[in-house]
Amino acid sequence: MRVLIAIPILSILLVIQSAILSRIPLLNGTSDLVLLAVIAWALQKRVQTAWYWGIIGGLLVGYVSALPLGVPLVGYLLAVGLALILRQRVWQVPILAMFVATFFGTILYHLISLVALRVIGVPMPIIETLNLITLPSVLLNLLLAIPFYFLLGDLAKLLYPEELET
Repeated sequence: MRVLIAIPILSILLVIQSAILSRIPLLNGTSDLVLLAVIAWALQKRVQTAWYWGIIGGLLVGYVSALPLGVPLVGYLLAVGLALILRQRVWQVPILAMFVATFFGTILYHLISLVALRVIGVPMPIIETLNLITLPSVLLNLLLAIPFYFLLGDLAKLLYPEELET
């Protein structure tokens, strides 16, 4: 049940991301709602299904995007791993962990995508790509990081209620 709830949630976010938010870019960068949801889910302290959410999100985005299937999967799993490390290390300030994981997760995902596109023969200038796509995407993701953290925190409280001590 706790893993299966990821499929409709991430699917809806993917539809919103690809149908609506892709039409509202900042320069050429857009926000990545699925990445934000996966990171925010991994940072919730009671959540035990973060890796599954990363796999489901990576497969969904890989199926929809023009990138090779493994690129979003690897990028999202690396973002989940980073978020889980930050959850252990920065447990006092989870919002700071959300910002750090969003910042580095977005940059990491974009760098993996850039390398994959260059390997398959798409000529993309590195500096222009970072300036026109990656940095605006980081800014948009950072603006949406706090709402996603709290929305998925509420969902985590519903799915993982605290046990009452008797």
